[in-house]
Amino acid sequence: MDKILIRGLKIRAIVGILPWERKIPQTLLLDVDLTTDIRAAAASEDISKTVDYSAVAERLTVFIQESRFQLIETLAERCAGLILEEFGVPEVRLLVGKPEAVPATDTVCIEINRSRNA
Repeated sequence: MDKILIRGLKIRAIVGILPWERKIPQTLLLDVDLTTDIRAAAASEDISKTVDYSAVAERLTVFIQESRFQLIETLAERCAGLILEEFGVPEVRLLVGKPEAVPATDTVCIEINRSRNA
């Protein structure tokens, strides 16, 4: 299987358990790996035969900005489920980073791998 990779998607959203986190949007960084077969799209130059990565990025941005999750673990699970359901990929790997979570670190991340069969 092939993969479409989205790297460093920046989304500002309310996420966290601390009182200030419930009020002030933070930047989240997402890496998304979409497992799919790209051969039909490559042969035909037809975007409808593959996963439109712009549509995935836009859908995740809207979903996350409208959400108010306390944990990035929950956010990651819901995003993975959304991708599997709405974009029909057999497998997704999602890394969600929260750069402002711990002082003196670049970021703290959650990484999950989910598939339609699991």
